[in-house]
Amino acid sequence: MTYAELAAAARGQIGPHCKACPVCDGRACAGKIPGPGDKGVGRVAQRNWEAWQKLRVNMDTLHETFAADTRTQALGRELSLPVMVAPVGDVPKHYGEKFETVDYNRIVLETAAEAGTLALTGDGPDASIMENATNLVAELGGRGVPTIKPWDPATLEARVEMALAAHPTAVAMDIDAAGLPFLRNSVPPAGALSAAQVADVAARCHDVGVPFVLKGVMTARAAERAADAGVDAIVVSNHGGRVLDGVPATAEALPAIASAVGERIEVFVDGGVRSGLDVFRALALGARACLVCRPVVVAAFGGGADGVRCYLDQLRAELADVMEMCGAATVADISSEMLWRA
Repeated sequence: MTYAELAAAARGQIGPHCKACPVCDGRACAGKIPGPGDKGVGRVAQRNWEAWQKLRVNMDTLHETFAADTRTQALGRELSLPVMVAPVGDVPKHYGEKFETVDYNRIVLETAAEAGTLALTGDGPDASIMENATNLVAELGGRGVPTIKPWDPATLEARVEMALAAHPTAVAMDIDAAGLPFLRNSVPPAGALSAAQVADVAARCHDVGVPFVLKGVMTARAAERAADAGVDAIVVSNHGGRVLDGVPATAEALPAIASAVGERIEVFVDGGVRSGLDVFRALALGARACLVCRPVVVAAFGGGADGVRCYLDQLRAELADVMEMCGAATVADISSEMLWRA
């Protein structure tokens, strides 16, 4: 099934906030929180999607015939394609009651692993969300990335220990979740963390040989502070517009960040990535891999594990097609020269 077909199948089963649009561009759910929408006037999610569409690629088929190799290395693993599934903390709250969060996590973790890539799991005030997620990661032999919110010190320590007990591929923190409206004045409390606090979490992960990923970096200066703090990877992310209105698209922020720290740490990106062409664009701007969230949720609601598998297969096929049409035999061959400049 194509993504458009999966979205059609999801309608009536998802929502009420998500509309399972044929193109997930952030328009129909603008400003819907709870829900998959964004904060304020609801333009950041749209801006994320639009920024990728503005990038043109250079077609070049004057080369030897090859079958594009979409494999890449990330977080110490070989991935079948440079796409990972981004985390969702509370699926029923934001997308509807067809799936409990633990059931959704099982679908994406198992399907991503079968497809040769990784899924990240989310977190929330209810500790059972993280507990269930880490149990699933442990069942899969660590093939997953638990993602922790920037909690108060006591809660953060407990969640880090819970995540590491699963022996995961990596541990992540979406530090920008400090701006989520439903975490304001929450119990436990969440908020901004200092570079020293991030360094402590990174060191705790490194003590047991687990990489640490910091999600929610939008400036080169913040990326440099993250690298100095010892993180292994960052995700250029504005949380889909859900934490602050009026920010740049991730495609706009990515090049400066990749230039600043791309030689020191792995740089991933999310926000509006919807197709294999978008993945190609992101890698041409300097990303190592992309994270995708909203369309994966829609695919799950529309087709369960088969839906997620179909969508990942579609992304891989689309990426391979663009690579072959632009002369990139491997992911490592994708460069900024393959983007058209006026």
